[in-house]
Amino acid sequence: MGALRKTKIDSAAAWVGADFVGDESWIYRLSDNDLSVVDGALKALKSQGKAYPYFSKDDFPLGALSTTLTRIADDLENGRGFCLLRGLDVERYSDAEIAAIYYGIGLYLGTPVGQNPAGDLLGTVMNVGDIADKNTRVFQTNLYLPYHTDPSDAVCLLCIRKARQGGLSSLVSAAAVYNEILDKHPEYLGIFYRSFHYAHLREDGPGQSPIFSYFDDKVSCRYLRQYIELGYDQKGVMLSAVEKEALDLFDEISQADAMRLDMMLEPGDMQFANNYAVLHSRSAFEDSDVLDERRKLLRLWLKMPNARRLAPEFPGRNGFEIPEKSALQ
Repeated sequence: MGALRKTKIDSAAAWVGADFVGDESWIYRLSDNDLSVVDGALKALKSQGKAYPYFSKDDFPLGALSTTLTRIADDLENGRGFCLLRGLDVERYSDAEIAAIYYGIGLYLGTPVGQNPAGDLLGTVMNVGDIADKNTRVFQTNLYLPYHTDPSDAVCLLCIRKARQGGLSSLVSAAAVYNEILDKHPEYLGIFYRSFHYAHLREDGPGQSPIFSYFDDKVSCRYLRQYIELGYDQKGVMLSAVEKEALDLFDEISQADAMRLDMMLEPGDMQFANNYAVLHSRSAFEDSDVLDERRKLLRLWLKMPNARRLAPEFPGRNGFEIPEKSALQ
């Protein structure tokens, strides 16, 4: 077990939802000039005969918009840990063009990484799974998605279509959760620094990681209760009573109304979040019976060049290894 931080985190990353009442500084609205630059980058890409995912950021010139994306990347690691980019008119573009634009913007923030064993770099978040099948991932259903982090430095979501009703996106500051535990229930703090078994942390079986790690003066978080419980099932061991109490406490704090920042992602919205600093969630929703009218988001996982160093006992993972046959040229 690594060093424990026993003092409050006092930084921009330790926010609560109430901090943003009347404050939309976390939203960047694409200007007409920004949108023109995006169209120009797409035109330049097509002129080279290139398409997603076989191009580099040099093939997708974003001019002054790249400066904005650099600021967003810095804010993800050294600021609030999240940002929303708003204003892309997704109805103007084909699916292939949307993929190219989204991927191209992502290249200015970091390196896209594989999201499954097949090595897909863009994931589709859509209600297409069978909820009766225990192997169905929650993001493939219309069910409530509990607060969690993903296995990459940053997670990005692009909204293509909203649900008929519901599907609210929600963010919670890991630092704010940490501060609340430290303030109200410090007796549980050490438990979160223990190594837990996590399913999907390694490709050959459950890996070990604490929920909180303190290293280089930054507290990092890794959490998805479903994967912790699945990891223990796969190992054939049980969580202790006090560990279950700690997980219940984490869930109670993170789900509190005062902690979270809720938002309805509109078509064209791009949400960016640091997976070590911010947990994300989604409410249940009602969807259309017509597949092509259902809620749809595209997900991008990024390895960030400015990502924090991680403690040895808090192993990093940036997606899945891309199979040789599908490796980018």
